[in-house]
Amino acid sequence: MVQSEAEYTGPQRILVAWNPDSPRTEALEFAAWLSHTTDVCIRVVTLFLRPWPATSLQKLGGKYRKWFDKQQRACEEAVTRALRHAQIPSRHWDHQPSVFLDGPSQHALLTEAAEDFDAHLVILGSGAAAPKGRFLANSTADAMLHSSPKALGLAPRAVKLSKHGVRRVNFAYLGTEQKDHDPSLDYAARMAAAWNTPLRILSFSPSGIADASLEGNLNLGKELAHDWREHSLAMLDRARDWIASRYSHLELESEVGTGPGWAGAVDALKWKKGDLLCLGSNPMGAIERVFVGSAATDLLPHVRVPVIVYPVPRT
Repeated sequence: MVQSEAEYTGPQRILVAWNPDSPRTEALEFAAWLSHTTDVCIRVVTLFLRPWPATSLQKLGGKYRKWFDKQQRACEEAVTRALRHAQIPSRHWDHQPSVFLDGPSQHALLTEAAEDFDAHLVILGSGAAAPKGRFLANSTADAMLHSSPKALGLAPRAVKLSKHGVRRVNFAYLGTEQKDHDPSLDYAARMAAAWNTPLRILSFSPSGIADASLEGNLNLGKELAHDWREHSLAMLDRARDWIASRYSHLELESEVGTGPGWAGAVDALKWKKGDLLCLGSNPMGAIERVFVGSAATDLLPHVRVPVIVYPVPRT
């Protein structure tokens, strides 16, 4: 989301996917939270999944256009009220704060809207079935998590956020291999430096994952878990050294979350209302896009803070 100083040209452009018919406003609250942290320009997009074919639209003609215009006006009024209710000052609104789009694919519409707005970040709310404080991807979010060309912001259901904005940026390694000069880690460090917050670099060591596949060989499972933790600590040390060499004034922390399964590993760490978690993407070809792997898919349902998933940079 954050550009380097040399690239900075203005407010960070945030696209929020939100439907006025939804009782949930976490995506807007995430945007408001960021507006308390840095200069942003916010636009809200409302998507309508069109159930009828294009040939029917041609037959409807002017009736369809009247319906569309009516929906667009209603959305603009609802979005304006919602932005005010979220206490987002109008100076952070885009000149066109509300956009209404309809089509056969919400995922395609959202990608198009993000490109048209030149968004730095696209914020998605959680599915309705998510437990309080957790994120559960619906079908559109799941598709975006495997194809979005823009960074994605994920807002847990009914999450409690600091009134003072982001107070700490977290970056989590989810694999066993560390990339040299990881662009996702540098992205998180740039945000922390720009916002004058600490950066906490994390790794997770969920016990029981290896045991389950070893058919009762408990000793070998424990040995693998121990080796995983030692490897994680060494990886965090190298990451801290690299970031310290690039951002000498940045306050750095590092921790390994260890516990039973992903839920236990996440809950083993202390989380605050001002925490933001950043994740990288798994590289899948030369296209710049978000693509979460199996570890991130397993982790996300247990995270209790807002998340930003950074796309793999273009090679």
